[in-house]
Amino acid sequence: MRQLKEKCGLFGVYNSSEASFLTFLGLFSLQHRGEESCGIIVFDGESFNSHKGMGLVSEVFNNQILQGLKGHQAIGHVRYSTTGSSALKNIQPLIVDSRRLPIALAHNGNLVNSESLRNSLEGKGAIFQTTSDSELILHLIMRSKETGLIDKIKTALKKVKGAYSLLIMGKEEIIGIRDPLGFRPLCIGKRGNEYFIVSESCSLDLIEAKFVREVEPGEIVVINKNGIKSVRYAPLPKRLAYCSFEHVYFSRPDSKVFGETVHLVRKKLGAKLAQEFPVEADCVIGVPDSGTSSALGFAEELNIPFEIGIIRNHYIGRTFIQPYQQKRDLGVKLKFNILEEVVKGKRVVIVDDSIVRGTTSRIRVKNLRKMGAKEVHLRIGCPPHKYGCFYGIDFPDPATLIAHNRSIKEMEKYLDVDSLGYLSLEGMLSCFKNAENHYCTACWSGNYPLKCAICDKHSLERNC
Repeated sequence: MRQLKEKCGLFGVYNSSEASFLTFLGLFSLQHRGEESCGIIVFDGESFNSHKGMGLVSEVFNNQILQGLKGHQAIGHVRYSTTGSSALKNIQPLIVDSRRLPIALAHNGNLVNSESLRNSLEGKGAIFQTTSDSELILHLIMRSKETGLIDKIKTALKKVKGAYSLLIMGKEEIIGIRDPLGFRPLCIGKRGNEYFIVSESCSLDLIEAKFVREVEPGEIVVINKNGIKSVRYAPLPKRLAYCSFEHVYFSRPDSKVFGETVHLVRKKLGAKLAQEFPVEADCVIGVPDSGTSSALGFAEELNIPFEIGIIRNHYIGRTFIQPYQQKRDLGVKLKFNILEEVVKGKRVVIVDDSIVRGTTSRIRVKNLRKMGAKEVHLRIGCPPHKYGCFYGIDFPDPATLIAHNRSIKEMEKYLDVDSLGYLSLEGMLSCFKNAENHYCTACWSGNYPLKCAICDKHSLERNC
């Protein structure tokens, strides 16, 4: 069965008269973590008010909508569907509008025991409004027999397994939570008397807030009128599972993730890649955006000129491209354009963050040769992807991964490159701070830190 998991972004604000507008700005800076849908929920002291929609943040929100979302605290979410299909009902944040305990929730990650949890809850009479695994957490919180919200959350979290960074908003607080292994990033910011809990620090830079610290794995951070309170719901394990792909691809280069600035990590990846797979060439070109930093490191290490040879179009709307999805060549050209004057007659090194299926890379190489590149050498800033991911990344069934059952020589032939070099697993980990026993490498090594039942992203819908 096909396994699809994807990324999301979270942004929460406490104690600001501009809560909805700041959340809008925060989500805008986290747009790279999810381009499918977005939503904001605010609390005005009496009730929750929300606005959600399919599409980019700038398409879903405008000044009139934001002015109608009044309140001093808010949480927001950008989504690229995790468990559950792309549908209005699955747009987050989710809300429980209860007089006794109204709460809203936003989730980044994926629960690996979602099917068994849903079956159990439905057997006890639970009625679900979505097909997202995030709703399971809300049901578990509301069904807890504990009295206080934090105790209810702690009880619920004992029953869930998987990767999750969570934002929860009650009437008097916003709450940030990170799973015990720390798969997904989450950090705290401050600006005057305003507090923020966000997926990446780049969203704090935009609003000129100060980065305070990361939420620790297994920690619940409560922000209310008394400031910041930390509650540990799980002991810090000796072996953590930070997602390596956050550094390789997901996170913005100007973010600080897992204690390191992403751009600088990627430069180290590129330099290490050059040491492992050097090549004689006339120029080095990075595939924008996540391949650019690694390409800089690669070029500097080998003293080869770095060039901007691929231009990315950031403004392709989903509605426009949808009718042409079957035309893969057009889709790649819509997204990337190659500068003929830069590559013609030259030995070119293309540095990319990763290869999943290989279809896009193959078309890109084809277009480079059309533009007159004399040689095309492909270098990848991570190891070959051979295994699926169950923790929140869009990697399909291993059978569809180009590196799953092909040798390097076979991949070179398929991609039509003069040479292909992947960064080794040891080389990649050497570029991370405190890498030993701190990073998940399952999609490369097949060593899964959490066991899970294999299911696809629509499995909850088939059980409805």
